Amino acid sequence: MQQLKRSRVLSVFSTKTRPPLTHYNKTTYIMAAKKAQRTPEQGEQAMIEGILEGSPEAVGVAVIRLNCGCRKMAAVDSNGEPASKIIMYRDLAESICEQCREDNGDYMRVTEQFIHWNTPAPDDSQKSIISAKVLGTTENHPQ
Repeated sequence: MQQLKRSRVLSVFSTKTRPPLTHYNKTTYIMAAKKAQRTPEQGEQAMIEGILEGSPEAVGVAVIRLNCGCRKMAAVDSNGEPASKIIMYRDLAESICEQCREDNGDYMRVTEQFIHWNTPAPDDSQKSIISAKVLGTTENHPQ
C-alpha cells in the first residue's frame, strides 16, 4: 500500500505529465497562446499607438522597416521635427538583432518606410512637406 501511494505521488510530479492548470496558469497559458498568434503588423500597430500616446504633440509616427525584421520608429510633429526618441525594436524578440546593434539600422537596409498619420491627419500638402523632411524625397534621374 505504501509503495502504491508513493508511486502515485511521483507520477503527479513526473516531467512526463503536466499538473492540472490553476486559474493563474490558465490565464498565463491563454495569454501566451494569444501572443504567439499575434502578427508582426499587430505588434507594430501597438507600438505606434504607444508612441502616439506618449507624444501628444505628434501628428504621426515615422516607421522604417529593415531587411532583418527590426523596425525604427519615432513620433513626428506638425513641423516635421522629432516628437519622441527613435525607438528600435524587433517584434516578439527580447532585443534588436546583432546587425542593428552594430550599424544602428543602416539606411542601406531599409525595405519600406512610411508615416502612420494620427487622426485628425494634416492636409495633403502638409503631409507631403512632413514626409519629405522626415523620409526624404525620391528624384528621377535621367539615365
